[in-house]
Amino acid sequence: MVEESQDDSVPPLLLRDLWPIDNVRDYKVHFARQTDDLLPLDEWVRDRSNWVGWQKYRPARNEFSRPYIFSLMNFHPDGLQAWLFGGVFRVLERHADRYEVELTDLGQSFIGRLKLWSAYRSRATRVNFENHYNGRYPLHVVEVLREPFSGLAFPGYEKINLSLSELEVLVRNDRPDWKTALEHVKGVYLITDTSSKTRRHYVGSAYGDDGLWARWKSYIDTVHGGNVELRALVSEKGDAHCRAHFRFALLEYLPAYALDETVLGREAHWKHVLMSREFGLNQN
Repeated sequence: MVEESQDDSVPPLLLRDLWPIDNVRDYKVHFARQTDDLLPLDEWVRDRSNWVGWQKYRPARNEFSRPYIFSLMNFHPDGLQAWLFGGVFRVLERHADRYEVELTDLGQSFIGRLKLWSAYRSRATRVNFENHYNGRYPLHVVEVLREPFSGLAFPGYEKINLSLSELEVLVRNDRPDWKTALEHVKGVYLITDTSSKTRRHYVGSAYGDDGLWARWKSYIDTVHGGNVELRALVSEKGDAHCRAHFRFALLEYLPAYALDETVLGREAHWKHVLMSREFGLNQN
């Protein structure tokens, strides 16, 4: 977690040290956090136009009452106080139900690269920028990424634990580290429906010539991946609901030369261990 890595013995590098901004009172800062089932970081990586929509949304009050929006998205892999810079937007018009905005050239080289930390924890998400530039909650610079963020780095087979939304980001961006790692293995995986009180599991496997990457790609378009019980769940709860609540983990991986019978045997083992036939989402 970023907040746990702060070292009080080393003076922090503040945003104002890296990026001089004179007219801070012309800005509101937007701390975009999870809304319903949507994570702003995933929205930004999946489709930049979706991220622009987060700036266009207008609540009952005119909270973007200044000319500029300094937009930040919660960098959830590093915790609730970690933020990724999403650009400076100019407010062109204020309508009763929305804002019209445009992305400016200000800080363009930092978009998707500048990671910040803030002690700010209040619920308000559209607040005066000066309080976070040189005021009570100054933004700390954590790092500047070599290139704009395009999804989580591959953590190793034993540490895979992804939401379907995070998996979609990796697939849509064709992340080479994930693709290379998953294309060349077979395996047994676990899908958990986190919306269920019982956290029901589905155990599946990837075998044949396509590898785990191709198998998991099938869930991006269909959600159910062709599985009978998952198809029924998607039909019952809806596509959007399941996309928001499915998580993927890798239980066991095997080399590409492993016999399909071996993979299926390990799948049966995990179904027995997790009792996913009796209490989960496996039909056979």
